[in-house]
Amino acid sequence: MKSVLAAIFRSKRLYSKLPLFGFLREDSIPPMERLAFYPCMAPFILTFGDLNRYVLRDETSKDPHQILVNTHSYEDDHHWPWYLDDFTLLGFDVPTTSTQVMRFLYGDNLRVNRMLGTKLAHLIYGATPVERLVIIEAIEETGNVLFALTARVARDLEAQMGVPLRYLGDFHFQLESGHAVGADHAQLAAITLDGAERDRCLDLVDEVFRLFEEWTNELLAYARKANALRRSAAIPPVHALESA
Repeated sequence: MKSVLAAIFRSKRLYSKLPLFGFLREDSIPPMERLAFYPCMAPFILTFGDLNRYVLRDETSKDPHQILVNTHSYEDDHHWPWYLDDFTLLGFDVPTTSTQVMRFLYGDNLRVNRMLGTKLAHLIYGATPVERLVIIEAIEETGNVLFALTARVARDLEAQMGVPLRYLGDFHFQLESGHAVGADHAQLAAITLDGAERDRCLDLVDEVFRLFEEWTNELLAYARKANALRRSAAIPPVHALESA
């Protein structure tokens, strides 16, 4: 497994250099503009709890590796309410209609976010418990890149607003970076893989990072378009792309 973990960290280094993360690091851009992608995340963030509850978790299994997966799933299945709390605090929770919300969530601008959960479920359903641990670890490292940067931005906004951002801020980032599966690399490294198992795990690492790279590209495209529309027409951010 050591070679698989090494591949995850190589992929993480490349992932951290993607344009979205350069955008988040750019202190010359106002904090709210750097977080303009936030509404675009909704389909995947809300789906992620279900992935943990209904796809990753298998309470009938006695496999020790699946038990580790189950433990992790309980750590990650309840974060979406924090996302909604920050959604309101950031001013995205504007008056609307059910039809507008559905049009927003199912429009082409959020296509990648909607499909990410489905594509990850496809990988997970066909994976062994060890492969599920690899998928989890790869996902965790993508999250560590994102939330380390959003926490920096959130600190500036928290100082302005006087209230903490739970999902985007240090509260969530510290939980993510402290997860048992993500933190205990020695336990993962001790797993023995044969050649075929190692190759399969390496393929899964590549695919997880590929899917999340596509995700970051959609988030950044959304942010840039939403910022441009708001500057030109003062359109509420949650509905900006409906008018594009």
